Amino acid sequence: MADIDIIAGLKALRLYGMANGFAELIEHGGDATITSSQWLIEHLLKAESTDRAMRSVRYQMHAARFPIHRDLAGFDFEQSKVDRRQIMTFSTTDFTEKAENIVLIGGTGTGKTHLATALGVEAIARHGKRARFYSTVDLVNLLEQEKAAGKAGRLVNQLMQLDLLILDELGYLPFARKRPGIPS
Repeated sequence: MADIDIIAGLKALRLYGMANGFAELIEHGGDATITSSQWLIEHLLKAESTDRAMRSVRYQMHAARFPIHRDLAGFDFEQSKVDRRQIMTFSTTDFTEKAENIVLIGGTGTGKTHLATALGVEAIARHGKRARFYSTVDLVNLLEQEKAAGKAGRLVNQLMQLDLLILDELGYLPFARKRPGIPS
């Protein structure tokens, strides 16, 4: 790692004081000191970057509130009619950049929740995305409670900050015959 890379690494971790101090050391010709400590600094930077990335993933996994941890490796594509290549394409999360939706349709026990959760786990762990899992009924109830409390819009604003929103069990959502403001 070059001196410039070390300075950039320190700045990337928001260690501006250390970056400036290292730059001053280079400027004042501390070559002997730099070469003996450069190895240590490089390894400490890598360790800090890795630790921050792992903590971020751990936090995002907790914030996503998946009902159970599922991944694509645990899905049995051989026993399913799901196109593996299509799911692997979805796992790149390119659809989130285009603001596209994915709808998984199938009967009970076909793996929809497993796949949705696994795609959310992939989005967080491999692509640094922010995701949240909701049972659709629970989300609707939360929105209704928020509205009744006169705080409508707070949850929606939180959801707008996400890269991926997973809604499960849409088929179990009871639709009222008549909603205020909606003609029958």
